[in-house]
Amino acid sequence: MLTKDLVAITLGVGLDPYLGVYHRSRHGRPALALDLAEEFRPLIADSVVLGLLNNGEITESDFMRRARAFALTADGRRKVLRAYEKRLETEIRHPVFGYRISYRRVLDVQARLVAAVMIGEIPEYTPMTTR
Repeated sequence: MLTKDLVAITLGVGLDPYLGVYHRSRHGRPALALDLAEEFRPLIADSVVLGLLNNGEITESDFMRRARAFALTADGRRKVLRAYEKRLETEIRHPVFGYRISYRRVLDVQARLVAAVMIGEIPEYTPMTTR
């Protein structure tokens, strides 16, 4: 979900999500979106999963066995989507600019910072950190 959102955001900023810096570009692999996802994985994706598990919001009944793998049930997917959307709406103080901003907006700001570095408007990219 995070990568999908970052593909849309990078396209919206005018960047090609398939031409990455850290992830090798391959056909069909959104390398730049994956690059940006690295700094947000613990802040958004991992946080959502750990919160769901630690708070008992998602349980064994939210999974089904398919062949030799497990998948979320429809109810389980709804729970994960709700938690993900809630996390994106969480406001934090942006470490570079100092104003309060939602994680959803931070994704856009960081993609714009990448674009600014690429066209030479700013000298270096500052990744998103919370501490």
